Amino acid sequence: MAARTDNAFGARLMEANANILLIRLKSIGDILFTLPAVHLVREGFPQARITFLVSGEYASLLEGFREVDGVIALDRARFRHPNPVGFIAEALALLRQLRRPKFSLVIDLQGYGETALLAWWSGAPQRWGTVYRSGRRWAYTRGVNREPERHPANGFLAVLEVGGLPIAHVRNQFMLPASAVEEALRFFRERGLDPEQPTLFVQPFTSSPNKDWPLERYLAAARTWKGRGWQVLFGGGPAEQAALEPVRQAGFPVSAGASLLVTAGLMKLSTLILGGDTGMLHLAVAMDKRVVMLMGSVGPGSSHPFQHPDWAVTPAHGQAVATITTEAVNSACAQAVGEIGVRGSR
Repeated sequence: MAARTDNAFGARLMEANANILLIRLKSIGDILFTLPAVHLVREGFPQARITFLVSGEYASLLEGFREVDGVIALDRARFRHPNPVGFIAEALALLRQLRRPKFSLVIDLQGYGETALLAWWSGAPQRWGTVYRSGRRWAYTRGVNREPERHPANGFLAVLEVGGLPIAHVRNQFMLPASAVEEALRFFRERGLDPEQPTLFVQPFTSSPNKDWPLERYLAAARTWKGRGWQVLFGGGPAEQAALEPVRQAGFPVSAGASLLVTAGLMKLSTLILGGDTGMLHLAVAMDKRVVMLMGSVGPGSSHPFQHPDWAVTPAHGQAVATITTEAVNSACAQAVGEIGVRGSR
């Protein structure tokens, strides 16, 4: 096949039946930040087979990556197993999976020492990668230094650019499977929620407590929007069931424990998504949903909503996220509601 690159080596490399391997093991937000790069790889190599190596707990997320043809799900827990037999068996199986397809190109968007080794082990004649440490550059034929001042998604695009793919139109589109939407609709109906009515989806917890806004303020904002005639639904992971008990006590439905894709479906059915700097809000952005993200700052290197830094609400310079006022959040939500043309009150 002919590859649409700006140099000759890509066209020579990408022959018929070419295979491309993308590597990003974790986590939800960073995997989602690879989406613009995935789109660009497909546009550059329209006939290639694209495989994605990811940690097994995030494999379901790849169902929304329409350009990806296959997934290698890495069981990282087995590598931590105290039994060396299980470790060796898992490692050998992975190494075979990486060698057997004879990948033409491996793109390492993780940049860890182990992913650099896996890229090299694949035997691909072209290996592009994010270089976190100069000592790992040997693993790649083309590498770009990680620059902390870049948004992560732009950092991944830079890897493609150094490899010879021109960066033109940038897309960020997660295609939610229809089955997830159907399950989300069932959840709505079972909780007495109407998908035709304005709904605020709240994702209150992040991976780090210092990025969290106090739950009682989320509840205050939820009461404000409920008073304006909105439905309010709180999301969370299985481990946050107990922490969300005050939300249940306040009478709001909670979807904590729903699968990743069903949670995505709930956000898809909602009108506005409110929460912290967490992967689920980045997923909402990739589904073209309007979000209000509470985060420490928006500047060089921050993981603000991709292409939408104005969707973030930040505290005064140097202050913690917890210092953001409820009034500021309600004001940002009202502005978002105005932008998407939904009536914000009865």
